Amino acid sequence: MIIVPVKEGESIDRVLKKFKRKFEKTGVVKELRIRQKFTKPSVVKREQKLKAIYVQQMQTEND
Repeated sequence: MIIVPVKEGESIDRVLKKFKRKFEKTGVVKELRIRQKFTKPSVVKREQKLKAIYVQQMQTEND
């Protein structure tokens, strides 16, 4: 359960923005999208490996 304390005189827009940010950080929507379809473990591993290779290449380019 996400709790967002509201200070006196704080606008609703700002509180909603805080709520949305906290909600995104929990990863609920991302988890739901992943669970909608089944992906084989081998495919998941392959995607993770490709992502790691990409990230490593980006880091070596910046150095």
